[in-house]
Amino acid sequence: MTGEKMSRQLHSFCVLVGLPGVGKSTYINNNKNPNVVVLSTDTIVEEMCVSQGITYTQGFKLFISEATSRFNKRLTNAIKNRSDIVIDRTNLTRASRQRVMSQVPKNYSKFAYYFPTPEKDEWQRRLNSRPDKYIPQSVIDDMALSFQFPNKEEGFDAIFTIA
Repeated sequence: MTGEKMSRQLHSFCVLVGLPGVGKSTYINNNKNPNVVVLSTDTIVEEMCVSQGITYTQGFKLFISEATSRFNKRLTNAIKNRSDIVIDRTNLTRASRQRVMSQVPKNYSKFAYYFPTPEKDEWQRRLNSRPDKYIPQSVIDDMALSFQFPNKEEGFDAIFTIA
């Protein structure tokens, strides 16, 4: 190269972190950006359920394995296309976040958006507002027990709390 300046455009990779019903998907829906690829296994499960004429609750166990496979393929394609990416899943543990973070190239800025759990009555209202998406309380309790707050040692450039 003869004095050319190479610039590497940074892309963003955002991981949403929080229990079900805390507002992750609502936040994404209220802040839509057509230039950002939003990836969610829940959305894929819901698409599969609609095609079969069943609810999310009825189809989750049937479709989560295939939905995860499709999610991973979509993530690979989004990275290959150098898209800005948002991962809309619970991402509660370091291990679950590492599974997606390990695939992200260095030319991405990496952010975690943490959604704290609201007060019990509000949280229950939100969970109850999704009758076709029932998650047993024992599953939510186990998820809450497994939660690990994201930190920069995981590779995040910044961590934001969305209240």
